[in-house]
Amino acid sequence: MSENQNLLAEQRRALILDEVRRRGGVRVNELTRKLGVSDMTVRRDLDALARQGVLEKVHGGAVPVVEASTHEPGFEAKSGLELTAKEDIARAAAQLVAPGAAIALSGGTTTYALAHQLVDVADLTVVTNSVRVADVFHVAQRTSGPRQGAATVVLTGGVRTPSDSLVGPVADQAIAALHFDVLFLGVHGISLEAGLSTPNLAEAETNRRLVQSARRVVVIADHTKWGVVGLSSFAALHQVDTLVTDRGLPAEARAQVSEQLRRLVVAGEPEDAADS
Repeated sequence: MSENQNLLAEQRRALILDEVRRRGGVRVNELTRKLGVSDMTVRRDLDALARQGVLEKVHGGAVPVVEASTHEPGFEAKSGLELTAKEDIARAAAQLVAPGAAIALSGGTTTYALAHQLVDVADLTVVTNSVRVADVFHVAQRTSGPRQGAATVVLTGGVRTPSDSLVGPVADQAIAALHFDVLFLGVHGISLEAGLSTPNLAEAETNRRLVQSARRVVVIADHTKWGVVGLSSFAALHQVDTLVTDRGLPAEARAQVSEQLRRLVVAGEPEDAADS
């Protein structure tokens, strides 16, 4: 079968990972038929995903990695996952931001994608504990030069985590003294029972402070975060105003989310469809 040139490697690997997680394992020959690529291409993709630590290669295929609740992947490992979904989510979430607003962005690869969508929104004040998010605005201003309406960025201090977030007492104290209109929150996991959770205890406390300082909380998370539970919970679902996610979120999960949250936004779908 000829190579499918329509899929970029990152898109193909995202599809493979989703299939592995959804089915609990896949075989190489199944993936070659589904994706329309060669065995060699699939095996290279599996090697790349295995190096990221997101699946385990077995004879003839791959299975999911069973992660401990304390496992915290680094920013680079997470940045290659669900790229299309994150971009879609970021575009949808950016529509919730008004010029002149005071917003906060937590750490994470989805908030990093959102930051890229916000660099041209006028007169924003952006509070963040993410080194990566702060860099997005810094690079944009350095590249375009001084301009009217450029964002004012407040970067909290703190101790850097594997996901390039700043956490700990310094970050917590800085956040506690601030108040912002909307918090855009990336999460490690989200579930009915555990709410929002993370494998990092210090990050859980910093996220808790972010939630307390926000008038409105918007969680931005792709469908793979649903049902994942980290070591420490930092917010219940009823504390979240809006979830912005992607089309991969199953219908049952959508119904459960809609019962707990005021608003569900599925990127690429009209909101009445998301609520149905």
